[in-house]
Amino acid sequence: MASEYNGSSKASESVFKIPPIKFTKLFINGKFVDSVSGKTFEAIDPRTGEAITRVSEGDKEDIDLAVKAARQAFDHGPWPRMSGSERGMIMMKFADLIEKNVEELAALDAINGGKLFSHCKAMDIPGAARNLRYYAGAADKIHGTVLKLSKGFQGYTLREPIGVVGSIIPWNFPAIMFFMKASPALAAGCSMVVKPAEQTPLSALYYAYLAKLAGLPDGVLNVVTGFGETAGAAISSHMDIDKVTFTGSTEVGRKIMAAAAASNLKPVSLELGGKSPLLIFEDADIDQAVNIAFNAIFYNKGEICVASSRVYVQEGIYQTFVKKLVEKANAWVIGDPFDPRVNQGPQTDKKQFEKILSYIEHGKREGATLLTGGKRLGSKGFYIEPTIFTDVKEDMTIAKEEIFGPVMSLMKFKTMEEAIKRANNTTYGLAAGVITKNLNVANTVSRSIRAGIIWLNCYTAFDVDCPYGGYKMSGFGREFGLDALNQYLQIKSIVTPIHDSPWH
Repeated sequence: MASEYNGSSKASESVFKIPPIKFTKLFINGKFVDSVSGKTFEAIDPRTGEAITRVSEGDKEDIDLAVKAARQAFDHGPWPRMSGSERGMIMMKFADLIEKNVEELAALDAINGGKLFSHCKAMDIPGAARNLRYYAGAADKIHGTVLKLSKGFQGYTLREPIGVVGSIIPWNFPAIMFFMKASPALAAGCSMVVKPAEQTPLSALYYAYLAKLAGLPDGVLNVVTGFGETAGAAISSHMDIDKVTFTGSTEVGRKIMAAAAASNLKPVSLELGGKSPLLIFEDADIDQAVNIAFNAIFYNKGEICVASSRVYVQEGIYQTFVKKLVEKANAWVIGDPFDPRVNQGPQTDKKQFEKILSYIEHGKREGATLLTGGKRLGSKGFYIEPTIFTDVKEDMTIAKEEIFGPVMSLMKFKTMEEAIKRANNTTYGLAAGVITKNLNVANTVSRSIRAGIIWLNCYTAFDVDCPYGGYKMSGFGREFGLDALNQYLQIKSIVTPIHDSPWH
């Protein structure tokens, strides 16, 4: 049974002094403004289920105003007309300001999203700054090619910014997701309307403030807080948005594609759900494999799109693996995310909390064996024990559907061929992991699994230079790397006749 240190807000305040919430209004055209309707909604602290503050609720009218500002900034403003190095310098300053405010930004994602404060401070917020710097360095390296055409013509290509980008981001990694999309779009010279998840709006508004301080021109980066079915839908169907980028559920991704097609046929990039497999072979170092498998699903309380929720262990080491996995689960500490002794904070909101518990009940009813966990912890807040099921069959709900929480389905296999077949038996294809010392097995399996990223003897080893994205119903398009930058650029070909050329 996982232990609980303390989930009370009083305990957290004794560990860390939570700063006051500074920004709660929409950020449009360089100013914080109330929503047109004047409506607000509660930002919730998942440690207690109580409101932290109220945030402006943007709607279609607010999206219209933000798009108008972004369009003006793109069509007539300085941002796309600056040299790449000038854009890069402003982005570098933006990154510096993020690092100067790391504690406050980390605190916002901890109090608003239930994320571990120590992880936000050490990884998420510095990662956001690093992401900005990577694309700042690429901003002056955007170029086309010269083409040698036949029949007396010369051609060349230009890579031009795509225009106004609508960015709809999820709640599990508010900082990283914000800049995963904003950094390449800004480097390309685009302007943006960002809609953060309604569960975690607070840090996005702080980033808008820092962007202004860094010297980003008005209208280039607009942040509209609100709900998916209103503000998000308005972005997807807007006739004056040139591209939409979305990370979230496959269900919502379908709606965004439909709205984009029904409006102005804007291109869409989608990073959607996953049911990622982790394959552990008999030659693996068992202690290393247990650590990788455990963290690959229980890191960030299981709220991670690439979580290895399906773990396949070769039968020769299965029993030893299970024993060590239970020991690790029993040592896992759940509690207040501001406490440095805690490994897992609360789920982000009540809806997700209840959804996870309902999947756990599905697993029990369908005949899976509950090895550890399976219950909420405490009576306040949205804490759930790390839950491991064994005797899971491929047709069970918990083996097929994305749970997005701390729930592992543990299964055994005999042969490599069987493992590959079962790993691919999913509608998703976001990520996978392979743990083995055999290079031939690693090569064969990694080339056989249909997923956008395969980790060998590691997991969640993300880097801004390494593109990742989905196969199948996990979406399309790539985040990170120069592949992401190219998603915010159009290719234009220019052809001119060459008269009396001495050579062809």
